Amino acid sequence: MHPVSLPAGDLTLSALLAVPDGPPRGTIVAVHGGGTSAAYFDGQAHPDVSLLTLGARLGYTVVAVDRPGYGASAAQLPGGQTLTEQATALRMALRHLGDHCGTGTGMFMLAHSFGGKLALAYAAGADERDSSLPALLGLDISGLGHTYLDDPSQFLGANRHSGWKRNWGALRYYPPNTFREADTMVGPMPVHERTEAGRWPLRFAELAGRVRVPVRLTFAECELWWRNDEESLTDLAAGFTAAPLVRVDRQPGAGHNISLGWAARAYHLRAVAFFEECLGRQAAGASAAS
Repeated sequence: MHPVSLPAGDLTLSALLAVPDGPPRGTIVAVHGGGTSAAYFDGQAHPDVSLLTLGARLGYTVVAVDRPGYGASAAQLPGGQTLTEQATALRMALRHLGDHCGTGTGMFMLAHSFGGKLALAYAAGADERDSSLPALLGLDISGLGHTYLDDPSQFLGANRHSGWKRNWGALRYYPPNTFREADTMVGPMPVHERTEAGRWPLRFAELAGRVRVPVRLTFAECELWWRNDEESLTDLAAGFTAAPLVRVDRQPGAGHNISLGWAARAYHLRAVAFFEECLGRQAAGASAAS
């Protein structure tokens, strides 16, 4: 794993990149949530936690991107960007990645919480005719629903400790030293994102129906941000009217920040298995067309 810079128009996005020993099967683009950073996907509290390490060992290129307003672009964008602006910046950054790094058969997005909103905005605006971008083959999103349990404005203030229990759940879900390590990756959520959060139920309805790739959604056992009863999840899945496959899963023994907990390896392996299904679907489709 090593840090890289990805040009995105007038911005430069920082990222963490891990590559396999041989040619990659595909590329996993990891998109962090609100108030964290790309380091969310490279947890150091235990060897089993890091998505970057696991993904590269399984034959994938993995790039965890600091979203606009975080990392290298934080000083230039202290208020962050809207979802639409972030999707544009991410598209330019991934175009650069595709030009300079082998991406394999195609690209998958593994996104968490607010990062899932960006993943949906990116997928909803994807143009299948744009050959300058690696093909988007699937989305795997954790910690994102379409209906909040409570008014999010109560917990999304500039104080980074607000909403602590909602983000983490019980201490037993995480390896020792998790919170010491996490202190360097946790910070305030930019103001534009706090505004976008309040609009999300309406934005979800606009975006979900335009997603045309397989989608997997995972909810932690202790998910305190989103309604995730069976009726709510059925309604959530029904919003993806153009997706060829929608799957909703639950992750036992986990809080909202699944990728930093003891359940991280199990969740990441399930995500990679889903991506392998997407690769199989693509290969079957190509075979049928030939």
